[in-house]
Amino acid sequence: MTTLSRDQVLAWRMKRHHITEPAHASAVELARRLAGVQAQVSSSAVQAIAFRQAKPDSDEVDRALRDERTLVRSWSVRGTLHLHAADDAPLFAAAMAAVRSWEKPSVLRGHGVTLAEITSIIEAVAEVLHGQVLTREELTEAVLEHTGSPHLAEILRSGWGFALKPTSWLGLLCHGPAEGNRVTFTSPSTWLPGWRTVTAEEAGPELVRRYLGAYGPSTVADFGAWFSRGTKVSLLKSWFAAARDELTEVVVDGTPMLARTEDVAELVDTAPNKLVRLLPAFDQYVIAVNRDLVPAEHLAKVSRAAGWISPVVLQGGRVAGVWKEEGGVVHIEQFERVPRKALAAEVARVLPGTSLG
Repeated sequence: MTTLSRDQVLAWRMKRHHITEPAHASAVELARRLAGVQAQVSSSAVQAIAFRQAKPDSDEVDRALRDERTLVRSWSVRGTLHLHAADDAPLFAAAMAAVRSWEKPSVLRGHGVTLAEITSIIEAVAEVLHGQVLTREELTEAVLEHTGSPHLAEILRSGWGFALKPTSWLGLLCHGPAEGNRVTFTSPSTWLPGWRTVTAEEAGPELVRRYLGAYGPSTVADFGAWFSRGTKVSLLKSWFAAARDELTEVVVDGTPMLARTEDVAELVDTAPNKLVRLLPAFDQYVIAVNRDLVPAEHLAKVSRAAGWISPVVLQGGRVAGVWKEEGGVVHIEQFERVPRKALAAEVARVLPGTSLG
């Protein structure tokens, strides 16, 4: 059986993420390679893409979302907003829909709604949003009128989007072009060219392949943490089983894991590195697999209150500190010694015009 070190795996992931070397790749290509880019904070998603590009274009993401419609922003894995390549969006929607998380009694009680009320919202969105682009306020009013249930207004207006997430997972809703600071919503079937209906039986195994292609080797449990905590293990295992002919078991520092068979030779040939890199807040590299990346005593500085993930410094693929930029100066709190020359070079590369404090 193939044996690998954790440092080899991290170095391979850095290459797959275009962290080792910036890519001549589009925002759409990067969103596909990373199995989505977290976009709860839009500016962080733009940075995550730009930090991986040899020649970043500050307007590219907006053009792809608004004009070309090759990227889409929607609720996806872990119930959070992501940027996806438009033709990948049906896969993520179908897989998330299979979990049926909005039907769980504990979830409904926690949000103070009934299954009948959520179902009525889903049906109303399907009716009123098709072919329309509506602000949250406009969509809320249309849904309230359709359902005849004014008491649903508060949950519909919630910034957490609980009432709207099921409609996203069912392929009925995605974000439209922003109107200033206001978000809009529309129907992916009428907004996105080539939207198609996908089954969970097709989507689940494909997401396993996508995940392992960016974050492997990994385990079923790691995939579940990335995908959606609380998903039935039996469902996750069925997806891995469907993809099993394309997977190979490897051992990483003594732990059995699965990798795509096509990646094993490259994993074996990958040497550990000590490269220093800056990543923005909410970066996919950190969010998707944080096991062994962050020293336990510093985890609270990276994964902070209200789900905030700090911008981090990588050294050899592990999190070696956090950083922030204020007034053109980058301030770094190191968890381990990082060479200042390497830090200064990385700051100059990804944040031109700033200096290292």
